[in-house]
Amino acid sequence: MSKVLLALTSAALLGLTACASTQESADKPAAQAAEPAKPTISAEAQAALTAAQADAKAAKAQNALWTTAENALKAADEAAAKGDSAAVLKQAKLASDQTRLGMAQLNYPVLKVGN
Repeated sequence: MSKVLLALTSAALLGLTACASTQESADKPAAQAAEPAKPTISAEAQAALTAAQADAKAAKAQNALWTTAENALKAADEAAAKGDSAAVLKQAKLASDQTRLGMAQLNYPVLKVGN
């Protein structure tokens, strides 16, 4: 009698385990399909962002990166994450312009005050 009871209990547990694993595998594709697609930006915006990042890296290497350029680059990165190509273009252009001005400032003569 105990062997029959043990066999029935084992069969029931195996059946429940199979049902649980089937449910988990059924939930996984639904969870993966529910993930939203990452927003993308236009090729022109991506090129402007890449150029602005390169400009900022070069300016930072020479300690000529202005905070306005850095802030504009951060704003461009955030806009790219949201998929807003127009904002990326605007902020990347501002970052590149400010970076170029910072680099040009390195060539200014040193102003001496006093003797």
